[in-house]
Amino acid sequence: MTHWLLAVLVTAVAFTAVPPVQARDGATPAKSVRTTAKKSQVAVRGVKRSVKRAHRVTVRLETPRPGAAVRRGVARGGVKKPSVGQLAGLRSTPDRLELKSSVALVVDQDTNEVLFSKNSLAVLPIASLTKLMTAVVVTDAGLPLDEVLAVSQEDVDTEKGSRSRLTVGTQLTREEMLHLALMSSENRAAHALGRHYPGGMSAFVAAMNAKALSLGMIDTRYVEPTGLSSQNRSSAHDLATLVKLAHTHPLIRELSTSHEYHVDVGHRQLQFHNTNRLVSNPTWEIGLQKTGYISEAGRCLVMQASMAGRKLIMVFLDSSGRYTRLADAERVRKWIHTMAPKAAS
Repeated sequence: MTHWLLAVLVTAVAFTAVPPVQARDGATPAKSVRTTAKKSQVAVRGVKRSVKRAHRVTVRLETPRPGAAVRRGVARGGVKKPSVGQLAGLRSTPDRLELKSSVALVVDQDTNEVLFSKNSLAVLPIASLTKLMTAVVVTDAGLPLDEVLAVSQEDVDTEKGSRSRLTVGTQLTREEMLHLALMSSENRAAHALGRHYPGGMSAFVAAMNAKALSLGMIDTRYVEPTGLSSQNRSSAHDLATLVKLAHTHPLIRELSTSHEYHVDVGHRQLQFHNTNRLVSNPTWEIGLQKTGYISEAGRCLVMQASMAGRKLIMVFLDSSGRYTRLADAERVRKWIHTMAPKAAS
């Protein structure tokens, strides 16, 4: 393409160049020769500049910048880091409900009867489902809910580089921090809760693991209170145990199912919403919920919900898409309702 442009431009110069001025006796005066030569040089330089510009345009059009396609793919969700469950081949496990989650468990809260199970013993990263244990430890400690806590630089995420609307220096009460951690999965709020625990962060993480052990959650391990670390791991059976315990805390039930919440930050007010849109769906009766996501964990969801006359605990781990964990919950709900008439008969 560049050679073609060069040929066209050279031809154009040849037709537009000014012919040398002839003297009356047919000789070319020295001044005219110099003038013509100068004009020719200018024309040639112009051609070279035009060719270079054309070449740059051609390169930009035909040769994308290295990594540009990858960046576009990431922005559009086309290139994603595989989850731990995906690498283990769990997403290819078939099930009768055709769920998109690698792991699923549905348990009757009152009888502990397992109604549905899929890879429920697999131990995987649990992302922000971690915050449910964070809330349990905070509420069990009986710390004053009206105590004002400040977000510090220590609460800024260096693990994943995630953003937060709670800037360094923001001051909220412990209850407000707990509210945002459960409802909106606010990482800085959850980290601040752990940091302000008696004995500091190390004591808080130790309390999380001690609580898990006391509940018989032998597949569970915590290294921090937000879930940003992929080292926070558990199984569906362990998480069902945690949901059952957390549901006994009225404050956790209330804050986790709140639709939205406003907090005053300095001279302005911030509005936060629930990360689980099912809480605002009138066809659902949800008593407790928590969502979670990091690339290593996929999309996760735990809920306590009442349906078909039963109280159920539902766990979904490593769902493949942004909305598939909610769609899986809907599939389970419809399945439970189709089972209800058979059970009654």
